[in-house]
Amino acid sequence: MAKKQFKAESKKLLDMMINSIYTHKEIFLRELISNASDAIDKLYYRSLTDDSVALTRDDYEIRISADKESRRLVISDNGCGMTREEMENNLGTIAKSGSFDFKNADDGDENREKVDIIGQFGVGFYSAFMVSSNITVLSRPFGTGDAFLWESSGVDGYTLKESEKESFGTTITLTIKEDTDDEKYSEYLDEFKLRELVKKYSDYIRYPIRMECDGEDETLNSMIPIWKKPQSQVTDEQYADFYREKFFDFEAPLKTIRQKAEGASNYETLMFIPAHAPFDYYSKEFEKGLQLYSSGVLIMDRCADLVPDHFSFVRGLVDSADLSLNISREMLQHDRQLRVIAKAVEKKIAGELKKMLEGDRESYEKFWGAFGLQIKYGVYAEFGRNKEALKDLLLFTSSNEKKNVTLAEYVSRMKEDQKKIYFASGETADKIAMLPQVEAVVGRGYEVLYLTDDVDEFAIQVLRTYDEKEFANVLSEELDLSTDEEKEELKRENEKAADMLGFIRDAIGEDLHAVKLSNSLGEHPVCLSTEGMLSMGMEKVLSKMPGGNGNVKAETVLEINRSHPIAGKLAELFAKDKDTLAKYAKVLYAQSRLISGLSVDNPAEIGKLVVELML
Repeated sequence: MAKKQFKAESKKLLDMMINSIYTHKEIFLRELISNASDAIDKLYYRSLTDDSVALTRDDYEIRISADKESRRLVISDNGCGMTREEMENNLGTIAKSGSFDFKNADDGDENREKVDIIGQFGVGFYSAFMVSSNITVLSRPFGTGDAFLWESSGVDGYTLKESEKESFGTTITLTIKEDTDDEKYSEYLDEFKLRELVKKYSDYIRYPIRMECDGEDETLNSMIPIWKKPQSQVTDEQYADFYREKFFDFEAPLKTIRQKAEGASNYETLMFIPAHAPFDYYSKEFEKGLQLYSSGVLIMDRCADLVPDHFSFVRGLVDSADLSLNISREMLQHDRQLRVIAKAVEKKIAGELKKMLEGDRESYEKFWGAFGLQIKYGVYAEFGRNKEALKDLLLFTSSNEKKNVTLAEYVSRMKEDQKKIYFASGETADKIAMLPQVEAVVGRGYEVLYLTDDVDEFAIQVLRTYDEKEFANVLSEELDLSTDEEKEELKRENEKAADMLGFIRDAIGEDLHAVKLSNSLGEHPVCLSTEGMLSMGMEKVLSKMPGGNGNVKAETVLEINRSHPIAGKLAELFAKDKDTLAKYAKVLYAQSRLISGLSVDNPAEIGKLVVELML
């Protein structure tokens, strides 16, 4: 029989279908199973009005079989089948979709809306040529005895002839290509691989997908997605089992989130808050995203656009029949619907985290230990675009028993005369608590937030205020909790000691912005503070960043306790022995840096000076 040429611009177009459109060759099985499901749907639709279709849902099935010796893979269904004309139109014309025509037929039949047809473009079938050297399609329409055989080896065209088939439906036989150095096509004949692909892409096809495994007939798919079942019929343990199986975690999730929307956008979500971070979560290798399904068929394993970066830890899926898929059913043609869904998903996650914070503090603290850093980055990222949505999810260690507190909890117990939210940064809460300025502020009865993560101060600066209360760094020289009388007296003392303070600054060097006397250090002789927006903590972070260098410097201020004996000793040396004063200045500056968690650039020199002053 003479071969017919494909009715399209043809060889070039088919070559594109086979080699360019699809990212992963393995999706051919998804496409063929989806087509089989559509064929069954059409027959089921017909049964709604045609009594001759004496079939129930339980009678339908899709069957897979593989023969390694002949290298043949067979996918069959007992759906509506195709007439000769339909095979000519649907298989002989690339990009001609019988499912699309069926779904969009303008015949006024309301029952047509009840059938959720998957296929739209008529090209999914041709993905099979990615793994096949030859394809045959044997089909018999329901209600007739006529059968037809379509066969093709690709771009050279196809043949179509009369044939025989015992029952209605369609059987597709693929002759799988021989293996090459780059591709192991034989895996598509392996029972384990086929089972894996069905579970991955077609687990929720509504009809059973069966295959004979180890001599027994096995149903490979779940058919009914867990997110389609009424919540009252699904237990926490079933959710946990689903999560562990689908997302390869050994631990149950901290929280399960379900959402269903109907209206302008129709979709369902099933999401999970993990109990711990994956080993690669804070690395470049980690890929965020929710699984994206369309009518129960997996479209994307990780759709990054569905979750913002600050919620990248969320695992789960979105299922929508409304998505505008592209021709390969791998990405979206238009992203408007996806943006609507993503916005709703983000709002839902934020709301559920807030509920956990307020209703299950223990679980939230566990969550915070794993993913709190990501929430803080979310506050800082994009110039604080998401700060309002995330600020009430933040936790910081507090000087109040060194426990985690929310900003709302901090503000609720502020002193009546307190106008600002005090914070200090450092390596650990214990080290921060020992800083002279912190001891002084806590000693006055004020609560201090201990910031121990690199991103903390940047997030605080983006927030600027909370509940109309400004944030104040207790390590800043601008912080002064003295009375007006004390401030005035201190101002006079600094003016009186200006020459000495200038000498000390010059002796230390250019890295130091200023030296001043202070009355807020308690029993400590000196401390280091900063002027301006850039703190010492932020300087350390910026210097560690890729491309960071020593050009970014905080304006540091050496504060000397006016009530400590060291202040009198310095004044005495300024009057009698400026050389020794210069040595004292360098040692005290080194001490202030070490207290602040900063390195000393010249430890050998400082050690030598200490010995000289001891002798």
